[in-house]
Amino acid sequence: MNSEQSQQFAVGGMHCAACSSRIERVVATLPGVAEVSVNLAAETMRLRWDENLLSIAELQQKIAQLGFSLAALESEPGYLTRREEKQAEMAAMRQRLLLIFLFALPLFWLAMGPMFGLPIPQILSNNHLFFGLAQLSLTLPIMFWSRAFYVDGFPALWRRAPTMDSLIAVGTGAAFIYSLWNLAEAAKNFSGISHTAHGSHAEFYFESVGVLLALVSLGKFFEARAKAQTSSAIEQLMSLAPEEATLVIGDEQKRIACANIKPGDHLLVKPGERIPIDGRVENGESEVDESMLTGESMPVAKKVGDTVTGGTVNHHGVLWIEAFRFPEETVLARIVRLVRDAQGSKAPIANLADKISLYFVPAVMGIAVLTGSLWFFAGGISFAAALKYTIAVLVIACPCAMGLATPMSIMVAAGRGAQLGILVKSGAALQRAEEIGTILFDKTGTLTEGRPQLIGIKITDEKHSEENILSWAAGVERLSEHPLAGAIVAAAEKRHLPLATVSSFTAVAGRGVAAFVGERRILIGNAAWMAENGVAASVGEEENRRGRTVLYLAIDEEMAAALVVADAPRPEAREAVNTLKKMGLRLAMISGDQRQTAEAIAAEIGVDEVYAEVLPQDKAAKIVELQEAGQKVAMIGDGINDA
Repeated sequence: MNSEQSQQFAVGGMHCAACSSRIERVVATLPGVAEVSVNLAAETMRLRWDENLLSIAELQQKIAQLGFSLAALESEPGYLTRREEKQAEMAAMRQRLLLIFLFALPLFWLAMGPMFGLPIPQILSNNHLFFGLAQLSLTLPIMFWSRAFYVDGFPALWRRAPTMDSLIAVGTGAAFIYSLWNLAEAAKNFSGISHTAHGSHAEFYFESVGVLLALVSLGKFFEARAKAQTSSAIEQLMSLAPEEATLVIGDEQKRIACANIKPGDHLLVKPGERIPIDGRVENGESEVDESMLTGESMPVAKKVGDTVTGGTVNHHGVLWIEAFRFPEETVLARIVRLVRDAQGSKAPIANLADKISLYFVPAVMGIAVLTGSLWFFAGGISFAAALKYTIAVLVIACPCAMGLATPMSIMVAAGRGAQLGILVKSGAALQRAEEIGTILFDKTGTLTEGRPQLIGIKITDEKHSEENILSWAAGVERLSEHPLAGAIVAAAEKRHLPLATVSSFTAVAGRGVAAFVGERRILIGNAAWMAENGVAASVGEEENRRGRTVLYLAIDEEMAAALVVADAPRPEAREAVNTLKKMGLRLAMISGDQRQTAEAIAAEIGVDEVYAEVLPQDKAAKIVELQEAGQKVAMIGDGINDA
């Protein structure tokens, strides 16, 4: 019997890359562990292990000994609880940061102002003791609100597993104690006589302590905010699933939580509601918006026997469906897991940072001690001066590139990208972007406008003008909620045409509409609707082959025109494609849409390679296939299905 398990865990208490690399190294040595990967940004650990050799309780105990917490990350409710906890933690961190800077700014001005010619109160500038006491009074609140560095840093040091917090705690702690010693000396020598604050007296490092804690706290806040933003794609995906559904038992209906749906349950989905579960239509006809799954903007007609997907939107008709999956097994749930797994995985570039961070803190501490010792024993200086040099090394090393500069630089780059409409998932992705050789484009909303538009009118009865046809069609369609109807109404309004007055409006889901404009009976719909009403639909075959949608319009059972509706390419798409081609990049379009539609759009904008009728989970597989062939791949899309 196979006892190997693979699971993702939430890890609490990590503060820097040294934390994640130490957890990874220790867990890798435990019995039964086949593979472990700790992601600092996502605060997760992916583990593959033999449960006969290592239980989760034993694993949690080992992690606790390292000073961290571990919890299984299995269900979406658990994820939501963790997200709420992170939001509360972010709010508290923001409040602490404001308080810290409220004291750090005057502390910086007090200590450094005279160097820039800024005045400080005379009683402080002329008295070394009062000058030090003023700085101490501003530093103590900062240290109180930054106490997490000491609470976490010193215990990690005692466990012989120092982190960046340990470095900050030792550096600022030593500077604070040294400054207190000098303050005590100033108090001992105080005689009430004024002295110059920046004279020959021993120096204070209170401002180094306060400002350093403030800056590192700011870096921590930026890191926390960046981590929080990594979950936005999952949040958007999870929001697609409705919380409640209508369960049908005989003649009774009752609302139940979607989490309680079981295979075989019979459910009622009203117009405008999201379909709660993957199922099969038992009764009713409607059109369903499946754009969240396929990216296709056109609704899909559903009838008895057709399958529907949880999270998609029912448009007009009422549907009775039978569930055939549990909530955690739906297509949407699998996509959520796919995105979460991708975010929890570690980029190869992170391994270098892990190796460096594992030795960085001990190395800095060793260099600091060596510096002070050499100056004291070989340099012949006083102990106080040697201690000052030791503290200087610790203080300078505290806001190291991994602790502060890296997250700040990533935030600046990501912020600038956002201003230009480019969203960057991570620093590793930003760094690897220069290696891209293949670009896959989503179609709908990326290369196209993402919504149906009227792109042409073919008149078949010359006694009617194009303006009259559009005015009558828009007058009829404005009573419909269909997306294609909206395209026709928008086209008439764009031309400032009057919308005809309509009476006796009738709509048949999946077919078309009928109404009277004056004494004329107007029929608008697909070929099947025309056939049902005895009208021969003789135009539009070429448009259908090009992947466009044709709505036929008949007047008094006589074919009058064909309205061509399509998701048109964006005006800048062809220019962008040509520019990327000149850069030597391989371009392809990958879409959940029908092949003929996808190929028609690709030909129009100049993309030569097309992968059509591809579902989101299969898109990921296609990207992996290209990567395994040695390609560095970028996916460009506009929707959460692309994420």
